Amino acid sequence: MIFNFSFGLGGVLVMLLLILLVSSMRILREYQRGVVFQLGRFWKVKGPGMILLVPGIQQMVRVDLRIVTMDVEPQDVISRDNVSVKVNAVIFFRVIDPQKAIIQVENYLMATNQLAQTTLRVVLGKHELDDMLAERERLNVDIQRSLDAQTDGWGIKVTNVEIKQIDLNESMVRAIARQAEAERERRAKVIHAEGEKQAAAALLEAAQMLAQQPEAMQLRYLQTMTQVAGDRASTIVFPLPMDLLGKLLDKDRPAAGSL
Repeated sequence: MIFNFSFGLGGVLVMLLLILLVSSMRILREYQRGVVFQLGRFWKVKGPGMILLVPGIQQMVRVDLRIVTMDVEPQDVISRDNVSVKVNAVIFFRVIDPQKAIIQVENYLMATNQLAQTTLRVVLGKHELDDMLAERERLNVDIQRSLDAQTDGWGIKVTNVEIKQIDLNESMVRAIARQAEAERERRAKVIHAEGEKQAAAALLEAAQMLAQQPEAMQLRYLQTMTQVAGDRASTIVFPLPMDLLGKLLDKDRPAAGSL
C-alpha cells in the first residue's frame, strides 16, 4: 500500500511538471517577436522559435513585424486657397523596435491611425488645390516623412503613404471644368496667332524675294491666271501689267531697228 501510494504521488508530480512545462512554452513564428516582462519590468525581446517563460513571474506580449496596411478614413481638408475637399489615404508601416512599440505607446495601431489622420489634414492644408491634384507624388513623400519622424519614438517605420482619392463638391468640379476649357481656348488662340505670325513672316520673305526678281513676279502672275482660268468656266478679265508689256516691247524694238 505504501508503494502504491508513493507511486501515485510521483505520477501526480510528473503530470504537474509536464503541465507546468507545457504552459510555460511559447512558439513564435519567423515574423513574430515576444516582449518579455519579469515581475512587471521589461526583461528582453525573444524569438522567433520556442521560448520558455516562468509561470507567474514572466509574461510575454507578441508583436508582429510584418508591414501593416492601414486605410485612413476620409478627412475634411481645407486647402491653402480655401477649398474644402475630402481626402482619404492608405499608409504602410511596420514595427522595427518591439520594445518601444509596446512600452512607449498603449496601442501602436490606433495611435498610428490617429496620427495619420491629423498629419494628412495638416500637410495637405499647406498646399493649394492644384498642388493636390497635380503633385500627388510629392505630397505622398511629405506625409510619409512627417509620419515617420513622429512614429520613430514608437519603434515604427512608415514606409509609404498613398493618397487614394480627393473628392470635390459639384460646384468645384464645374468650376475646374470651366477653367480647363478656358485654358484650352487660350492655348488654341495662342497657337493660331503664332501660326498667323509665322505665315506673315513667310509671306514677307517671299514678297522680298519676288521684288528682287521681276521675272519671277511675272511668272507668278501668269501661274495665278492659269489656276484661276482652270477653276472657273466664265470669262475673266485680268489687267495686264505695263512692266510686262514694256519688257516685251523692249525685246521687239532691236529686231525692228535691224530691219
